[in-house]
Amino acid sequence: MAVHRVGLVQMRCSADPAGNDERAEAGIREAARLGAKTVCLQELFRSLYFCQEEAVERFDLAEPIPGPTTERYSRLAKEIGVAIILPLFERRAPGVAHNTAVVIDAGGALLGSYRKAHIPDDPLYHEKFYFSPGDTGFRAFRTAHGVVAVLICWDQWFPEAARLAALAGAEIIFYPTAIGWHPREKEEWGERQHDAWRTVQRGHAVANGLYVAAVNRVGHEGPKGGGLEFWGRSFVAGPMGEVIAEAGGEERVLVADCDLGYLETVRRNWPFFRDRRVDAYAGLARRFGEASG
Repeated sequence: MAVHRVGLVQMRCSADPAGNDERAEAGIREAARLGAKTVCLQELFRSLYFCQEEAVERFDLAEPIPGPTTERYSRLAKEIGVAIILPLFERRAPGVAHNTAVVIDAGGALLGSYRKAHIPDDPLYHEKFYFSPGDTGFRAFRTAHGVVAVLICWDQWFPEAARLAALAGAEIIFYPTAIGWHPREKEEWGERQHDAWRTVQRGHAVANGLYVAAVNRVGHEGPKGGGLEFWGRSFVAGPMGEVIAEAGGEERVLVADCDLGYLETVRRNWPFFRDRRVDAYAGLARRFGEASG
């Protein structure tokens, strides 16, 4: 079976989309030079994380799909022969936008998009103001190098999303991300927050017998003494939860080998899909606290 080498581009962002594109393209080229076959950028990579405040002018950052940005990265994918996962602020219609990831195949073809399903609303994460909930479902995309799924940031906390992506055939789930600390909370809560984030995604890898690759941004964004400190620490975990590659808190192009044959070995010995009780899960469609029956 093939080994699918993946690349994650962990970078700082600025208010200049053109400059962010240049940095992202350089990271993709570096990952390809290191042998990556699929490269994933971080959530909303073309801008600062604008969801820290509610400002209608930020909708000017949204763009159509397909459009100039997808055309640029399609040309790049074709030139260097890698698949690219491209997270964008999608303009669907006037006043309707999504937090979206486009999957571009190694030949440059757009295989499709995933729109973020779970939209948070927390202090400095005012995403419900900007993004309509996704309506694409949890999809898998067959690229030239393997079958991948994409979920986005807040989706990381929901086991249902990972399970449905796995049932669609995913061998690797990519999670483009923008997560960080409120500086005033870092000392008390910081490491527990990071450990929970890392642990839950490793759990998705174990429960579904696949690889998980999470790519986060780095750097402080916002006013001094406030804003968000994005912690980076992008990583790739294997189907037994083992972390096979991990970055620190600096800019980094991270690559890791995903042995697709290993998935068969793990799933034969941990046959979770065989033992699923699909007849017993109807209650998952209920709201929390809603009575059964």
